[in-house]
Amino acid sequence: MKCIILHESRGRMRVHVCNVRMTLHRADVLEAYLNHQDAIEHATVYERTGDVVITYAGSRSEAIRLLGGYKFDVAELDALVTSADSRKINQEYQEKMFDLVAGRVFRKLFLPAPLAAAYTVYRSLGFVWKGVKCLLRRKLEVEVLDALSIGVSVLRGDYGTAGSVMFLLNLGSLLEEWTRKKSLDDLARSMALNVDKVWVRAQGTEVLTPLTKVHPGDEIVVRSGNMIPLDGTVIEGEAMVNQAALTGESMPVRKVPGFIVYAGTVVEEGECVFTATAADGTNRYDKIVSMIEESEKLKSSTENRALQLADKLVPWCLAGTVATYVLTRNVTRAISILMVDFSCALKLSMPLAVLSAMRECGSYHITVKGGKYLETLAKADTIVFDKTGTLTRATPKVVDVIPFSGCEEREVLQLAACLEEHFPHSMANAVVRAAKERNISHEEMHSEVEYIVAHGIASRVSGQRVVIGSYHFVFEDEKCTVPEGEQEKFDNLRPEYSHLYMAASGQLVGVICIADPLRPEAAAVLHQLRKLGVTNTVMMTGDSDRTAHAIAKQVGVDHYFAEVLPEDKAAFVQKAKAEGHTVVMIGDGINDSPALSAADIGIAINSGAAIAREIADITIKADSLEELVVLKTIANGLQKRVHSNYRFVLSFNSTLIVLGAMGILQPATSAMLHNLSTIGISLKSMTNIIQTSTTPQLNA
Repeated sequence: MKCIILHESRGRMRVHVCNVRMTLHRADVLEAYLNHQDAIEHATVYERTGDVVITYAGSRSEAIRLLGGYKFDVAELDALVTSADSRKINQEYQEKMFDLVAGRVFRKLFLPAPLAAAYTVYRSLGFVWKGVKCLLRRKLEVEVLDALSIGVSVLRGDYGTAGSVMFLLNLGSLLEEWTRKKSLDDLARSMALNVDKVWVRAQGTEVLTPLTKVHPGDEIVVRSGNMIPLDGTVIEGEAMVNQAALTGESMPVRKVPGFIVYAGTVVEEGECVFTATAADGTNRYDKIVSMIEESEKLKSSTENRALQLADKLVPWCLAGTVATYVLTRNVTRAISILMVDFSCALKLSMPLAVLSAMRECGSYHITVKGGKYLETLAKADTIVFDKTGTLTRATPKVVDVIPFSGCEEREVLQLAACLEEHFPHSMANAVVRAAKERNISHEEMHSEVEYIVAHGIASRVSGQRVVIGSYHFVFEDEKCTVPEGEQEKFDNLRPEYSHLYMAASGQLVGVICIADPLRPEAAAVLHQLRKLGVTNTVMMTGDSDRTAHAIAKQVGVDHYFAEVLPEDKAAFVQKAKAEGHTVVMIGDGINDSPALSAADIGIAINSGAAIAREIADITIKADSLEELVVLKTIANGLQKRVHSNYRFVLSFNSTLIVLGAMGILQPATSAMLHNLSTIGISLKSMTNIIQTSTTPQLNA
């Protein structure tokens, strides 16, 4: 791709793409491609001008290389974007907004009065019919008020007022629809599959293959904790699959040969081999969007209360209209009250505030699966942290390999990498990465792999049972022993590191020492969370008490628990909830899943296990734990905004009703002020809660 650098500063560059017609789809693919690169922090493509703005973390030369090496219209890259184009949504509603405003201006300036009146009468029929249908259902809702205000204005010959009311109602409806669809699209994109590579079985071996190169008919292997990337049919194995992302049902479904599996679902237990029926997970985006739109999760209790209050206030508005006419015998005053209703502003502003807050979270790489979770988070007083990959770095490093039983260091690391590469865990990734750095090839030597949650991995190599995992798993569950004469070597293992133990045929053959440094921002994050209303912070880990104590002291948690199992984490969460606390659980592994599910709010690290992301209510990218501070700030700010909206709507509209009843405001003026205030508070609800200049700062 040929580009011209238009402007650049340190870590930022604006370029113009030459000799290419920048379509909406091309812009989406290019933007997705750049944002998938490790060297690029953020990229934005402007399709109208053909410009690209990138912020890069790597070297300038690497950013230029990525731009220069890109090729348009490569089919494999199309899989990087969802089936819906966000740009198309924006373009569609921009055009609708222009048509609405331009049509209104044209009719006001150029349409003769008789034709304008006829058009107003014609347009009013739709609103009146909505009100009639509402009455036929024996309901008094906002549609009845709209129908009465527009209908009465038309009957009185006040076509200007009727036209203004309909224009403002259409404008508000369009803004709500646009914001809602855009918010849903952003949310669905963040929930869409994030699978780059899959295990493909070919000629008796498993090959790690890019998802874009998988074809229908390929045999895909999926193990416990992993996401199913494509639709397909099971041909081998047995697995319990969590399909909550598609069905909303939390109970896992048993899948055996002959059963269909769906893209976006997650294997909770077991493993299976399935034949792919589509090359790119067809309709996975649409399935997610459908799930979101149909799910009541999007409705917070605040939203539901707003909608219920809005409907309850309609009869009172009608009663006020009738009472005003009876007392004053003045139709104009009565209509002035009819032009004002509380429900319109409440029904519009509250959902927009929640969806906009969810979208704002998305801009910070935070995915919130429903508005109610932000409301609950605002009330949270207890946060439970997993240690590994959460409070500590998500990329632990192998610092030493200590062989036993006469084995060689290289042999130990080779076998460990061969077993660990099949499972999504930060410790496993560290082992695989260490083998790669040392140029150790670890072709498949084992017959099968069994993953025991929170314990380790078991397999058979050359007829021997080989296990790797925690001390509890290897020495207590498997009853393995330290070779004779090597106890002293074992006792001298350095305590500051986490240890992976590997044994074969019941004897220890190696210990892998892994450094798992604490995130530098962790202590400051906990300090800031306390300022935002969290009164109790807890750390839970499967590590030894000595390691856990050291980490807990550094990070400053109120309580810590060591050598815990998944059920222990879940039990603690349930106990805290029973005591009246609102509990947040933050984790990244398969072993965190029970606690994530049990908590009032489950937060998963995006780089962790797929099952954790699936079960969690919120996911964070967690390049930094500062995202937790941002999340809590937005949740607290949303509640303040909602209460502020309530106060404004009730006070402002009450004032309009009083002034209309007194004859100070005419119906047209009441309608204008009411609808403008509705649009105004809705637009205010769509603004970011966290302003750029007030982004939360961490102070230890």
